[in-house]
Amino acid sequence: MIVSIAIALPRSPLRVAPVRAAVAPLVVNIGVVGPGKVGSAFLTQLRLAAPRLLRECNLQLSLRAVSDSRHMWLDCDDDALNGRLHGAQIWRPAELDEFAAYVAGREGEVAVLADCTASDIVANHYAGWLAAGIHVVTPNKRAASGPLDRWHKIARASDASGARLHYEGTVGAGLPVVQTLRDLIDTGDELLAVEGMLSGTLAWLFNRFDGSVPFSALVREAHAMGYTEPDPRDDLSGMDVARKLVILAREAGVALSLDDVNVRSLIPAELAEGSRDDFMANLGAMDAPMAALLADARAAGGVLRHVARLDGRHASVGVQVMGTDHAFAHSRLTDNVVRFATRRYCDNALVVQGPGAGPEVTAAAVFTDLLRVAGAMGVKRCAC
Repeated sequence: MIVSIAIALPRSPLRVAPVRAAVAPLVVNIGVVGPGKVGSAFLTQLRLAAPRLLRECNLQLSLRAVSDSRHMWLDCDDDALNGRLHGAQIWRPAELDEFAAYVAGREGEVAVLADCTASDIVANHYAGWLAAGIHVVTPNKRAASGPLDRWHKIARASDASGARLHYEGTVGAGLPVVQTLRDLIDTGDELLAVEGMLSGTLAWLFNRFDGSVPFSALVREAHAMGYTEPDPRDDLSGMDVARKLVILAREAGVALSLDDVNVRSLIPAELAEGSRDDFMANLGAMDAPMAALLADARAAGGVLRHVARLDGRHASVGVQVMGTDHAFAHSRLTDNVVRFATRRYCDNALVVQGPGAGPEVTAAAVFTDLLRVAGAMGVKRCAC
């Protein structure tokens, strides 16, 4: 449903302000792929913010379609779907290119696909969508950290059509990490090095790990609270952090691949394979190696933190001993902390810090990217 709102100028004490003709809102067609935790939070944020954006910014957000891995719901701009996915009445088997074409609508309409999955299959469609003029916003790290040839193909498609891929939510959840780096580079700065605590899960674990309870107990606690992935090895392996480091490197113009990153996994070799249940049952195998690391850190007068570093083309991810005067030693809870050393910020690194985990903040990053697309189309906050 499209609602037109006429905005009246305030009355002058001397005369009546002239009536201004209502300007048709900018309509943005939206499709959401992956209505899981992040996708559901994004749908809720859309529903709650849409009236204000129409009223204050003359921006009409039109939810056209939602798709999971098996089904897609079309013509779904309704409260039932926004509240509970299965409230939608009509669905058909998922076919992503058909889904994208439906969201795109008629020629000349603005269309944005929000990929809230972690799927390589979905990322494989980005180049085609962008070539067709459909913008993509996503927290999915697979495209920006995947094979370089696919990444270059995506960039060429975006350059040719003018459609944009925004991916702030891939690093730091809702923190402005990617945009901060992009602004530095776009204004002529040069990245010299970056180091960061890029996992909210691992930040929480090492903030809590003081030897009073075994490391395995903290992993179980984090898993129970939903801080970890369903299989905690996805966090403990360090590969998710490595992907984030690759994304930052590429943003700075360094053609880095995952194979170029030295990743030191926390998972004992004997637990790397096998089922998740087997891993959880044998978590105690982590306790002795982790206790030894903690003892070494204390002997050196420092603390343990999980750190990603990029210096030139040298990239590494793993547990480090940090001095108590280091910024990372004072992080809290699930804080992500990123330090950019650049030509401008060489004596005192630029630091971005804040909560780096959770579906709400990640969804907010996706929403912010959506508004960046609208901003590029000329949408401005009403100053009336």
